[in-house]
Amino acid sequence: MTEAPAFARVGLVVNPSASAGSAGRAAATLGSALARHGLTVTDLSSRSAGGALAHAQHAVRDGEIDLLVVAGGDGMAHLGVNACAGTDIPLGIVALGTGNDIATGLGLPIHDAAASVAMIAGGHTRAVDAGRVDGGGHRPWFGGTLYAGFDAVVNARANRWSWPKGQARYNLAVVRELPVFSPIPYAVTVDGTRHDTEAMLVIVANAASYGGGMQVTPEALMDDGLFDVLILERVGRAEFLRVFPKVFAGTHVDHPAVRILRGARVRLDAEGITSYADGEPFHPVPLRAEVVPGALRVIVPAPEVR
Repeated sequence: MTEAPAFARVGLVVNPSASAGSAGRAAATLGSALARHGLTVTDLSSRSAGGALAHAQHAVRDGEIDLLVVAGGDGMAHLGVNACAGTDIPLGIVALGTGNDIATGLGLPIHDAAASVAMIAGGHTRAVDAGRVDGGGHRPWFGGTLYAGFDAVVNARANRWSWPKGQARYNLAVVRELPVFSPIPYAVTVDGTRHDTEAMLVIVANAASYGGGMQVTPEALMDDGLFDVLILERVGRAEFLRVFPKVFAGTHVDHPAVRILRGARVRLDAEGITSYADGEPFHPVPLRAEVVPGALRVIVPAPEVR
């Protein structure tokens, strides 16, 4: 006799544009694959991220589903976090995007829809922290990182372009932005202690990586009740070009201009900056963020039996 699934009613949100369209092609079979495991699947997708989020939040709030599954990259994980955080409904992530930092931090399968479906059908959950921004409206939560510096400005520039695709667009935006970027005056307050600085980057991290694998805060944990707050203080352009590539390996943390602070509550004050979170445009600065321990239940691989 087949064992009953842990979660019978599943809401599914698919991002067909993630990873230059390959996620859409791979995710076209997700509904039927989940159904073969005995799950009843409701498609909550929409032509817009806002529409999909509204569908997902409605289904979660009204008790229409037992589990929300999102398919795509960090943007879709961000949507799922904002539908499920602070509720009893767990989140399943099928990581098929260009950037999959939240999924990587959770040890989930990457670009493997079959393994993801099997994991979801297994129903093993883990409680992790999430960040919440005061006054965040319908999208106050983030699962991985919030950032408000050179990286956010680069993201904004890249989002204005339709070409090139994927990581190449971000890399080109870095090259275009660097000659005109100036360090930003910040006040960064962590658990009541204020730090005034001029910085290239300020990152409030719940996870170790961002930007498709850059190990920006390599010791950050998603279940320790703390943010890792990285500040890269003013450096010249040549030095910035020397330091920035080290982020991919996490070796930048030894640079004298890098500080990493830890705390549960962070306030960022600056002028003219819009933050990004999990790769998505987020909220204008100034803002206040806090860690909410165990705010989110996620489907993860079952622990190995030893």
